[in-house]
Amino acid sequence: MPPWPGGFASVVNIEIFSDVVCPWCYLGRARFAAASGAFGGDVEVTWRPYQLDPGAAGGGLAVDSMAEKFGGPERVAEMHERMRGLMAAEGLPYEPEKAIQVNTRDAHRVIALAGEAGVQDAVVGRLFRAYHAEGRDLNDHGTLAELAAEAGLDGVAEMLAAGDGEAEVTAQLEVARAAGVSGVPFFVFEGTWAVSGAQSAEFFENALREVAAQV
Repeated sequence: MPPWPGGFASVVNIEIFSDVVCPWCYLGRARFAAASGAFGGDVEVTWRPYQLDPGAAGGGLAVDSMAEKFGGPERVAEMHERMRGLMAAEGLPYEPEKAIQVNTRDAHRVIALAGEAGVQDAVVGRLFRAYHAEGRDLNDHGTLAELAAEAGLDGVAEMLAAGDGEAEVTAQLEVARAAGVSGVPFFVFEGTWAVSGAQSAEFFENALREVAAQV
């Protein structure tokens, strides 16, 4: 579909509730990015925190805990193969067998800090790739700092040690709970229209056009 003639005068604001460990969020970011690129207007994305497992303990391979949760290693392998095909279609590296179980609260703090610095989407993308394709340990503050620096955010280790981002993540998690967000990715357009799931790029592009015509 060609860009909207003449573009749009206003920016379409999108909030995306997401968790770093969620493969559908990783996929949804890629599809939404493709839609934004094909869209004729400006899009402003803000990433919001959501934790699929707030009580997760860090360490160990995620595939082991998934086997307990989803009915054994064979079932998990089937799920991974399905996702691998979807990721490949979007050109995303995906090696879920390498993923290290993580409590994502500190990763969300880094994402919040990246928002303040204007590099949020780049940091989100780097953390997604690190978890889903590289087997990086996102429990480790040094690793988080290294990944954030690669995406343009320096000083993360010091900020995490000082407690920066903690209050914002707590508040935003409460916003998600109060809004009834029960699964991710969850997209909110202009604070009014909501879309759940990693929809197709075409779907997202059409949604952007419809919302832009009304703002």
